[in-house]
Amino acid sequence: MNILLVEDEVKLAAFVQKGLQEAGYNVKLESSGSAALETAAADHFDLILLDIMLPGQNGFEVLKNLRKFSIDTPIIFMSALSESDHVIEGLDLGAVDYIKKPFDFEELKARVRNVQRKFGSKRASILKIKDLEIDLIKREVKRADQLIELSKREFSILELLLRNANRVLSKAEITEKIWNFNFDMGSNVIEVHMHQLRKKIDHDFEPKLIETQVGYGYKIVGELTKR
Repeated sequence: MNILLVEDEVKLAAFVQKGLQEAGYNVKLESSGSAALETAAADHFDLILLDIMLPGQNGFEVLKNLRKFSIDTPIIFMSALSESDHVIEGLDLGAVDYIKKPFDFEELKARVRNVQRKFGSKRASILKIKDLEIDLIKREVKRADQLIELSKREFSILELLLRNANRVLSKAEITEKIWNFNFDMGSNVIEVHMHQLRKKIDHDFEPKLIETQVGYGYKIVGELTKR
């Protein structure tokens, strides 16, 4: 389960991220509303744990903008704003739950498991463009019904390209999303991985799906379907 944690209290954020990772979840951390919105739009998450009092956009604004962009990821608000009107506003905006700070970590994990039970089977697990198909649960890739073996990083890059179909992703953006570090202009890590990915999913097939914008980045072309 991929979780986006949006929390600007450094110690609390580190504690929650570490605890959820130890429980077996993949956790991406952001500390501002604007960064959370950008990350949620670019990547796939099964759940967003969202503080309300955030720099940039507050949690309520983030939720409104996510829904405006047709991003339906389930959201649990975590907030010290415990008055009933705040809870009601959060739930009325479309959050699936609201947990008040300070909270017991075991309670938070129980609420996460509840979301997993309710929504896990309803979210798209197959992404497809033309004859290329990836199964997010089985972590399998097929093209023209042929099973293709990808490394973990190659799979992550392909998933990122598919989720942003027809949009050019810069090398810096791909590096940040996949490796979580700042782009080194002197590194050819992206070129190496893209060469291998192309060799596996494009070399022996038509039409070619991955396009290069010279000096900038890459995109995958076609109509994306989900199921």
